[in-house]
Amino acid sequence: MNNISGLKKQSKRYRVSIIGTGFIGRGLMRAIKRHPHLELSLVVSRSAHARSDLSISMEHVTDDIEKVIRDSDIVVSCAGEPIYAAPIVEKILEANIPVVTMDSELQITVGSYLARKGVCVEAEGDQPGSLAALDEEARSMGFTPIVYGNSKGFLNHDPTHEEMTHWANKSGNSIKQITSFTDGTKIQIEQALVANGLGASIVHRGLAGPSCETVSAGAFELAKLSESLGKPISDYILCPSAGGSVFIVAKHDSAEHDSLKYLKLGDGPYYILLKPFHLCHLEITKTIMRVLERHGSWGFNNGTTPSVQVMTLAKHDFKIGDSISRGIGSFDVRGEAVFIKDYKNSVPIGVLENARVTKPINKGEMITFGNIELPETRALAMWQEMLYNKSFKN
Repeated sequence: MNNISGLKKQSKRYRVSIIGTGFIGRGLMRAIKRHPHLELSLVVSRSAHARSDLSISMEHVTDDIEKVIRDSDIVVSCAGEPIYAAPIVEKILEANIPVVTMDSELQITVGSYLARKGVCVEAEGDQPGSLAALDEEARSMGFTPIVYGNSKGFLNHDPTHEEMTHWANKSGNSIKQITSFTDGTKIQIEQALVANGLGASIVHRGLAGPSCETVSAGAFELAKLSESLGKPISDYILCPSAGGSVFIVAKHDSAEHDSLKYLKLGDGPYYILLKPFHLCHLEITKTIMRVLERHGSWGFNNGTTPSVQVMTLAKHDFKIGDSISRGIGSFDVRGEAVFIKDYKNSVPIGVLENARVTKPINKGEMITFGNIELPETRALAMWQEMLYNKSFKN
């Protein structure tokens, strides 16, 4: 009888809808096709009809969010555009449909607001979710993490359009995405999300990001910074040999010193737990199944009281009347992680779009609400409500 019941449970197929048709969205469509318990329901996209690289028929594409709510057991956001995705995700959550994101841009911008609306969690697969999973594993073995580390091989704060076009064509990503990877905005967003979601801090504005030849050298340098602050930190290393790895530096009970040394983790007191890969869309289905079948077993998101945000820094001088079309992935601005309490009037990079400059801005200056005008968007309203209600850690 129990076996029959188990078979019935295993035969259930869940309807998954996706927001976004970029690299992650397209990969997730393929992963769902291969999964025994998931089926693709709908895809929400502004550009799908213009694409020729989608593995779905156009009958799956919609902009009708009510239809998405009716025909989905869960929705995955991987749009990478907070202003576009925020009102869609809010509406889905208000209908009591869980949302999984591989969208650190959405999470860091308004994820804390959305987390109060329902189940809205960041998936395993990208660096933040991979670090959250590694944290879960480390703590289950008695480790105490003091560093949540990301690895970056190359950094150029002000790349050219020609360079970014070349790498976008080579990788299959958009120019916007490649630019945000290259100028450091994306890693600032990822590690800010990790800090908020895992209860860590940052060393200072813009993170430390030490250059190093090996992961261990950079990891131990960050461990010393954590110890000097007396709290766990979220940061990254600039290490060309690190590949796509994420890592945790942790401490353990001194009674385990000899056994951990025997098990090749070194002499302590700092132990490096390394995951040498993150497989993005291939790992999202793990989180989908945890949310659907093990309610509450995965709760990683930006938290409801964040302490860190990624604000906007000018890449060049601006004069009155200039326009800034976008924040994330821009040739005009880039993002830096900061403590919210110190930069309450600064503009989160995720809400910056179609801005008009109202006061001169110098290169390297943090852009504030006092020197630009922004159109009204739901994402901006969510952020302003968070500030008004002081929904952040002082």
